[in-house]
Amino acid sequence: MSTESHRASRLEPYLNRTEPAPTLLKMLVGVQLSGIREATGLAQEQAARALGFSPAKLSRIESGKGRKPPTETDVRALLELYGTDEHEASVLLRLLQRAGEPGWWQRYDKRLMPEWFDRLVGLQEAAAAIRTFEIQYVPGLLQTPAYARAVVKRGLPTASAAEVERRVELRLRRRELLRRQDAPQLWAVVDESVLMRVLGSREVMREQLEHLLEMAQRPHVVLQIVPLDVTNASAPAFPVTYLRFGGLDLPDIVYLEHIKSANFLEDRDETEEYRVVLDRLADEALNPRASVALLQGMLDERY
Repeated sequence: MSTESHRASRLEPYLNRTEPAPTLLKMLVGVQLSGIREATGLAQEQAARALGFSPAKLSRIESGKGRKPPTETDVRALLELYGTDEHEASVLLRLLQRAGEPGWWQRYDKRLMPEWFDRLVGLQEAAAAIRTFEIQYVPGLLQTPAYARAVVKRGLPTASAAEVERRVELRLRRRELLRRQDAPQLWAVVDESVLMRVLGSREVMREQLEHLLEMAQRPHVVLQIVPLDVTNASAPAFPVTYLRFGGLDLPDIVYLEHIKSANFLEDRDETEEYRVVLDRLADEALNPRASVALLQGMLDERY
């Protein structure tokens, strides 16, 4: 099998996804275009100059960033420049077409879904594995409706009741990926203080801890707790989300959220540093069985 046929055969299964996955498909198209370019021996600046693109434009296409996929005209021009095999070009163009199908989250108002948050949700929908560390709240993918409502109200005290409910609805819709047949592996490490901090009410917290116990029984969910008496834990002072994708040379991505923006780290050296930190933190946390026992004890004694 030629290199071109092999690449195309690895991409074809993504054409048959039942749910739109625009973020994943934009990344796949970009990564493949980058790989084809490199195979021709062209540097990014050379390819951009040959087509009258700015280097920034070609970089954006190859990284798969932005709300919208690249235009078919631009992708066809690149494929022709690289002399791409007809079958491989056809597969990439069909992937590009599917990348234009909106994901469920893109139907929400842009005020609720700024570009950085749109990208996070799209990446989580596409991820094969999600690792997260939380120091203040229960991870969003594991929140109950009442807890999510308390979190939203705390973060947006002046928001209208309608806006609060819309944000809660969005958060609950995000949880559905854990119920999919092809659900990603979720590995959550949570500081014990998160479970002691009462949001909403003790009834809300009881329901939330019961939900965590239920989710921890699922085969694709790993929950670990960093107890307060681990004083030398290597925990960062902010939440971290680490996303890994299934093959096809897609880079791991680290997501770091701020108050009204976020950083996405894709450089391999940077993401590796965070992977090492999360590995070390998981080693210092209680193992999953002991974490469940701590949760159950807290539920019985505190809530």
